[in-house]
Parts: sequence; C-alpha cells; structure tokens
Amino acid sequence: MNLESRELLLFSVQLSSTPRGARLARLLAVEQLRSWGLPLEDPAHVVAELAVNAVTHGRVPGRDFQLGMAVFADTLRIEVADTKADRLPAEGGLGYGLVVVAALADRWGVSLGPSPRKTVWAELAVRTGT
Repeated sequence: MNLESRELLLFSVQLSSTPRGARLARLLAVEQLRSWGLPLEDPAHVVAELAVNAVTHGRVPGRDFQLGMAVFADTLRIEVADTKADRLPAEGGLGYGLVVVAALADRWGVSLGPSPRKTVWAELAVRTGT
C-alpha cells in the first residue's frame, strides 16, 4: 500500500482485560498492519507488551482496555488505554515489557484522562511510498 495516498489510517478495538484479550490484541494488530502493508515484527511486540501491561497492571474488574493504531505520514502510533490511571508505568522503574517498548519505539509515553483512563502510547517510524 502506498501510504502517501492516504493521510491517515485508523484502527481501534475494545477488548476484555484478560490474557485472552491481550493475545487477541496482538493478533488483530498483526492482521491490520498486514492489510496496511506495514512491517509486522516490531509493532507486534510493542502491542503485545502494552496489552499485557494493561491486563496485568491496569486491570479493573468489569472494565475493558482499548487498542488503537494510527498511521500518519511516516509514523505508526500504537495506543493501549486502560482505566487504572492511578498506576503509571514508570512507578518503580521500567519493567521488562517497557524496556522492550523503549528499545523498539522511537518515542513512547503516557497520557492521562479522561479520569480514570490512562493511555500508554508508542510511535514507530514506518516507510511510506512502498
């Protein structure tokens, strides 16, 4: 796909805050990336780590998490939102999952709100015009 032919590509899905939901997030992300003609390996690892963190550390019984991906220009932005804003990823240092995210992503961070929501996001450069 020639990404330059479209300004913005979007994907979003709400999933259960369970290990099964985390696995499904990775599988759905891979299929969406494949349909966009984008690289799979690094983004799939990022999605997997962020989704596992959401269901492990950001889980609130009865509340789902959300996976979002957007491609604009030459950037893929991956977002995973949960409803436990009182537990930020940087508390107590970076765990293994966020070390992986930091190594694979060009940038990553956390956005708060609306309460009680937090979104952990990562951006990766992607080639356009292929």
